[in-house]
Amino acid sequence: MADVAQRLDQSIAAARITLAGHVQGVGFRPFIYRLANEYGLLGSVQNRLGEVEVVAIGRASDLAQFRRDVVERAPPLSKPAITGFESIDVPAADRFEIIESSARADAKIFVPPDYFMCDDCRGELHDPGDRRYHYPFINCTQCGPRYTLIEALPYDRANTSMAGFPLCADCEREYRDPSDRRFHAEPVACPTCGPQLTFEVEGQADIEDTKDALGAAVDAIRSGSIVAVKGIGGYHLVCDACDPAAVRRLRQQKQRPDKPLAVMFPVKGIDGLDIVRSHVTLQDIEAKLVTGPIRPIVLAAQKPGSALADNVAPGLAEIGVFLPYSPLHQLLLDQFGGPVVATSGNISGEPVLTDNVEAAARLRKIADGFLQHDRPIVRPADDPVYRRIAGKMRPLRIGRGCAPRELDLPWSQEQPLLAVGGHMKGTVALSWDRRVVVSPHIGEMDSPRSLAVFEQVAADLQSLYGIRAERIVCDAHPGYTTHRWAYRGSHGQSALPVERVWHHQAHASAVAAELERPGQWLMFAWDGVGLGEDETLWGGEALLGQAGNWRRVASLRTFRLPGGERAGREPWRSAAALHWECDRPWPDCPDPDGLAEAAWRNNINCPETSAAGRVFDAAAALVCDLPETNFEAQGPMMLEALCRAPAQAIELPINTETDGLLRSDWQPLLKLIADRSVDPATRAEIFHSSMATVILRQAMSVREAHPIDQVGLCGGVFQNRVLTEQTVALLRQAGFEVYLSEKLPCNDAALSFGQAAEIAARDAA
Repeated sequence: MADVAQRLDQSIAAARITLAGHVQGVGFRPFIYRLANEYGLLGSVQNRLGEVEVVAIGRASDLAQFRRDVVERAPPLSKPAITGFESIDVPAADRFEIIESSARADAKIFVPPDYFMCDDCRGELHDPGDRRYHYPFINCTQCGPRYTLIEALPYDRANTSMAGFPLCADCEREYRDPSDRRFHAEPVACPTCGPQLTFEVEGQADIEDTKDALGAAVDAIRSGSIVAVKGIGGYHLVCDACDPAAVRRLRQQKQRPDKPLAVMFPVKGIDGLDIVRSHVTLQDIEAKLVTGPIRPIVLAAQKPGSALADNVAPGLAEIGVFLPYSPLHQLLLDQFGGPVVATSGNISGEPVLTDNVEAAARLRKIADGFLQHDRPIVRPADDPVYRRIAGKMRPLRIGRGCAPRELDLPWSQEQPLLAVGGHMKGTVALSWDRRVVVSPHIGEMDSPRSLAVFEQVAADLQSLYGIRAERIVCDAHPGYTTHRWAYRGSHGQSALPVERVWHHQAHASAVAAELERPGQWLMFAWDGVGLGEDETLWGGEALLGQAGNWRRVASLRTFRLPGGERAGREPWRSAAALHWECDRPWPDCPDPDGLAEAAWRNNINCPETSAAGRVFDAAAALVCDLPETNFEAQGPMMLEALCRAPAQAIELPINTETDGLLRSDWQPLLKLIADRSVDPATRAEIFHSSMATVILRQAMSVREAHPIDQVGLCGGVFQNRVLTEQTVALLRQAGFEVYLSEKLPCNDAALSFGQAAEIAARDAA
């Protein structure tokens, strides 16, 4: 470096460069170090609570090129933005160095998600000459866990769950060497100093050698056993995906009789998808996502004759497929040699389990064995799920690899707030200034564990980002656990003001804020049920306006739901309600004692609803002969799976109420969907085409009276590809611009973001 100093002439200059964005946990400081040395610069680089500060000394031309390359040549996982550049007096320096992280700075923090195993680590994993050969916890600055092991920031090893694994001499040397790709790779480890595997079977001695433990787990899966495998963000329940008996046992023991199970495939072939393609048909954008950095579960069409067990996804045409994303999963699948079911290791509806002792206790009635490791998981992150809808891959669930998910708002928050979402598909959002950070999927908010994880994630987001919420926003429904939590003050932040956002306004604002389109929206918010402004259960709404200022302009004909919430799992109740509303007999109604009908006629526990989701439930009950379901949206998913092509729609009348609200009447569909003389696929196709046409006709009617700049589709019903793609096509043919969310799910997982966006828009008004 003395030669470098001698080369510097009197044109020497110095600059302080501040970079924000995705610059921590992605090998950014080593990259800066190497780039500075490439240009012969002196100075330093330092982490400063979410930002990176660079002091660079050199010739002006080199500084200018360095400034460009800092962004253009940044590591693949990073997304840096230069937020400050100033000329400074030339300080004394004889080299370029990486200096100790500072916690003294304004928090402009980015918390990285967990990253899939990079190609360099994969190569070492399979290299018999490498000291990390077949080591299940290999990682570097470009891959490995982040969100699930960070306990505090700045992101240094002492602030992670790896603090309890002192580095051996070889790892220490790599960790301290700025030219090594493991320089300050905080989870770095090797077989000598890092986490280890054990295989546990009740009543047998634990297998504590990592290689033997992995082999025992593979042998157990081959023999038809169910193995709970501890991964990066939680456990998977794993069994042979081609063994119907093993899948049946998993379903019986997990009490998950029909819900589809995700399948993980070994990597094989040039792009790694040879085995996947022998079981499913992948479109190009699906294949790109399956092999991309998120490594999510992707829904893909199953091929006829696939060797996968028929009970992996009964009654459905798609399989959720994904590739190994961690070295442990890679080794497991390599040794097993075929696809495995890899479903969330949890009690259904709860967050995925993360703790060895708790998992062994709570999953012992499901799993025959446990492949454990001793690296603590700080917080859970379940696998994300994507589906191709209307030409793009859209998330149905965010989690490991893509969350926490940060989005920008068009408006600035007056005060930091915590948005707590809804009741199903729970997420939490922390919002301040123009930033919103949305947590990974938590689960359904109706169990003590779900609430405990919800509270942990809410506290962790505030702690990690250094932002303390000064108010809370929740759904308006008083029965939601999150609503009660917000008002209960038991969250350690008592006396904070609480604001409410109506359910479908949050859905609408989530899309409006994500897309940031100017002008007036017509937003179709179709879902199961959510409390509406008139205290009835909405779910088939069209809202006109912008975030912070929505007005309902169209809906569906209402009907009363016998049994209230029970209708969500007993779709026959929705089907019966449609018949009773129209005074039509239904000879096959599963209400032999007439109690449900009597309650309906006396309006006892029969809330009024306009929910499109419940109309879909009714159609599924009638077309698929499905009186009861055991998971959310099972009926509509089976109904969609019947469809082959668009059909001639039945035109449904639109009535205008005294206040100008348009209501589409589903009654003309009822005779068809109940007609058993028509084959189920034809009924399903006509139903979907008719419901898509409802949206078109409502949009055209609203356009006659109001200016519309664009149409948005939000709510869980638009997870239905058949409905959504027909709707988008019809609207575009009629001259509408149509948008759906791309960064967040259209379902209730987006409510927390939508709540934050709605409040920010109101503040800005």
